Amino acid sequence: MTKLTEKISFKSIILGALVLILSYIAQINLAIAILLIVLCIYLELRNLKIKNCSLPNLTLLYLSAVTSGYILIKHNFPIYYIPFSIVPMLTTLLFGNLEISLLMTMASSVTIASFSGYPLQTTVLSLTSGIVSSILVLGARKRNTLIRAGILIAVFQVLTLIFMEHLQIISIERHTILFINGIVSSIIVLGVLPVFEYLFNTATNISLLELADFHHPLLQRLIQEAPGTYHHSLIVGNLSENACRAVGANALLARIGAYYHDIGKLQKPEYFSENQANIENKHGDLAPTMSKLVIMNHVKEGVELAKKYRLSPPLIDFIRQHHGNSLVYYFYLRALEKTEENQDVEEEGFRYPGPKPNTKETAIVLLADSVEAAARSLKEPNPGKIGELVHKIINNKFIDGQLDECELTLKDLEKISAVFIRLLCGIHHSRTSYPESERIENNHKKPSKENSHLSGENKKDNP
Repeated sequence: MTKLTEKISFKSIILGALVLILSYIAQINLAIAILLIVLCIYLELRNLKIKNCSLPNLTLLYLSAVTSGYILIKHNFPIYYIPFSIVPMLTTLLFGNLEISLLMTMASSVTIASFSGYPLQTTVLSLTSGIVSSILVLGARKRNTLIRAGILIAVFQVLTLIFMEHLQIISIERHTILFINGIVSSIIVLGVLPVFEYLFNTATNISLLELADFHHPLLQRLIQEAPGTYHHSLIVGNLSENACRAVGANALLARIGAYYHDIGKLQKPEYFSENQANIENKHGDLAPTMSKLVIMNHVKEGVELAKKYRLSPPLIDFIRQHHGNSLVYYFYLRALEKTEENQDVEEEGFRYPGPKPNTKETAIVLLADSVEAAARSLKEPNPGKIGELVHKIINNKFIDGQLDECELTLKDLEKISAVFIRLLCGIHHSRTSYPESERIENNHKKPSKENSHLSGENKKDNP
């Protein structure tokens, strides 16, 4: 009991008191207020740590559901017109968590039922619709998934009413309204989803897949202006996606974040090694301090480009955090070589500004970015060398503190390294050397001993 009271913050107590006071003023049943307080305490104790799943955002969704139900009931519309499934679907799509959605369904269902003249019927319809809709859209990646979900929700709503009426269809009109309600609700969700994504600074799977289109202006620019960076980003995306699957992180978010993490290199692509195939190294004539400024500046320029093209905040986090505050080691060593004995080179001056990765997805992209770049430098890559390299880089990032602010465990790092090694060995596999074409032609021209022997016998038989 003592541990339970310690976990409940003073802020929650004040919030609970405020809910009770507002409920009393608004003449809302105080039992509803108690339920809301209990649900808030439960969420605080669960400590789910879902990004952007804040109390203000949940309150906005809750008020949207309750207000729509209240207006329809007060204007004497039958309860069958209430869009029970809109807010549960939005909650699931925005936060990607079924538990949050079910709690939202419970809170809104009981509250709307308290306004209705048919509380039991309203509660059952609302709970059934909310639970089914949440399950159907969980992990949805395409818009037509929502339309299919709307049709199924419509069917479930009609079936629920039929069972509540003891398998009798008393009024076909009510069933028709409920059926249309489910389909229209899914269409409304499609329309308002981008608005809530903007308000909550988040990105759903649907909008992320739209950004995976290689016809996006930024990806097209990478293909044309920085092809080396583009290819590097694709491989980092594949590495990150598979590593996220291994540790239970958001694989789609990591892949799309990897596609855009290096867009800042578009400003000066020729200063990065992956784009220097047919040109001389631009850093040859530059001082190490100037070179590190050019290299480090691609993070800042990437953020500016992302805002210009209106990328969502979760993707901007990948651009900001994909180097953390790590050291630009190569140019730091060059600076040490060029300085005189009485001069000091501060390591902090050669570190990225950060911040460090604060999610599993951004941390995995940081690791994949470093591993992929280093693997390219191997002269004769083989499974042994690749495995040693991957473990060395991940270990160095861990020791340097780049993973301090994310939730990756040592067990996760082992899984990630295994995925990286497997994929990189496939990418840098060796091929069997084929014989030269001239030798093959010569071998075809020369008759074999067996053929010459047979031809001699034929000559004897056919003079």
